[in-house]
Amino acid sequence: MSEWKAKRFWKEAGVVEEENGFGVRLDGRVVRTPAKAALIVPTRALAQAIAAEWDAQEGKIDPKTMPFTRSANAAIDKVARQQAEVVEMLAAYGDSDLICYRATSPVELVKKQAEAWDPLVDWAESVLSAKLLLVEGVVHVPQDAQAIARLKAHVEALDTWALTAFHDLVSISGSLVIGFASLNDFYPIDVLWSLSRIDETWQAEQWGSDEEAEEMAARKQYDFLHAKRFYDLSRRDRAI
Repeated sequence: MSEWKAKRFWKEAGVVEEENGFGVRLDGRVVRTPAKAALIVPTRALAQAIAAEWDAQEGKIDPKTMPFTRSANAAIDKVARQQAEVVEMLAAYGDSDLICYRATSPVELVKKQAEAWDPLVDWAESVLSAKLLLVEGVVHVPQDAQAIARLKAHVEALDTWALTAFHDLVSISGSLVIGFASLNDFYPIDVLWSLSRIDETWQAEQWGSDEEAEEMAARKQYDFLHAKRFYDLSRRDRAI
């Protein structure tokens, strides 16, 4: 029977140091991913967060209440097995990065975008060595090939655990630069979330928002903030 479908059968979830990281045991039984690999993570802090999720289960196991377990499963079963493809997919965001596409009107929105995104553009040039072209409107304009190559090199330098978190930070925000800014603590993560929502916030201020849109935004925000937390835990007191 799959652990994901079983009712709780253990009394205690514990963390065990392994040869290449830290694993989680349920009364001594190894926790495995959906693909049956041993769930071994790079830090004790991350393993403890996963063990706490298992300890919190009552009755049937509910994966929706286990975000750290799900992210670790994704890292082991998916990202590690197709890392090159994930790198290519994420690096492509640099050619159409959210923060490079600017409104032409109204002047208030133009100003909000500039105030929010210009520091990120400058940071990308100074820290990531990628000078990005700003575009008026939404029609795609290719970025400089050297800038994209430098951004891709930074993505390639990420390990499996960082890349797993980075995937959500980039895909949710629509910005490769915001993803890197998140990993590097350029701004607090909640601030970076807000900066990724300048257009949506503007529209809501002008026309109001509906309940469905607010619920979707809340889910995305939760996943965005979780990705940063997963990244941070994967670096703390690094074992591998």
